[in-house]
Amino acid sequence: MTTLTTTPLAPLLERLFDEADAASPATSPDFADVSSEERARLMRSKTDYLEFYGRLKDFPLPVSRETGVLLYMLARGCGARVIVEFGTSFGISTLHLAAALRDNGGGRLITSEFEPSKVARARANLTAGGLADLVEIRVGDALQTLRPDLPDTIDLLLLDGAKALYPEILSLVESRLRPGAFIVADNADYSPDYLARVRSPASGYLSAPFGEDVELSMRIG
Repeated sequence: MTTLTTTPLAPLLERLFDEADAASPATSPDFADVSSEERARLMRSKTDYLEFYGRLKDFPLPVSRETGVLLYMLARGCGARVIVEFGTSFGISTLHLAAALRDNGGGRLITSEFEPSKVARARANLTAGGLADLVEIRVGDALQTLRPDLPDTIDLLLLDGAKALYPEILSLVESRLRPGAFIVADNADYSPDYLARVRSPASGYLSAPFGEDVELSMRIG
């Protein structure tokens, strides 16, 4: 048995995923007049992302159930003790990663979220899951919050915030990624610059798409 599959975390995650399934931005009047092309443009924008994600502050925007399990497996399998996450939202992915740290014997997860209301939800969920002691949530723009006071060695990086910023966030932590560290980028298709970088062996990564919406990379140099 694992922390992921037992009480209190397993029923909490089931409820959170069910709530997320029922709360799609597509059902919101705020997005009724936004075309798919405009949504794609906003997700790729390096300047409009704050307004766009501010409009999504009431939506959990979680990783998929399958990606959550993948995150847990990767963190457990590599014996992760230090994890960095870009984009906390309601903390669903954070819960999976923190569960792996618990089952690895402890560790530290640093995550960043710029929307204060989401931070409050994430903290409540982490407390309910019994994992709050493993997680440090930094509130604000990750380009600033993930710049100082990072651990010397990072075992896993999750990118699940504003897609256009994936290259910049990677640059902030790259020198601290240990050889063999995993980088998981959700919806990376919206960041072609990021994909070009991690898919080039000359950049020090091996990378491949995983499932329909994840790019899984490993630091090799």
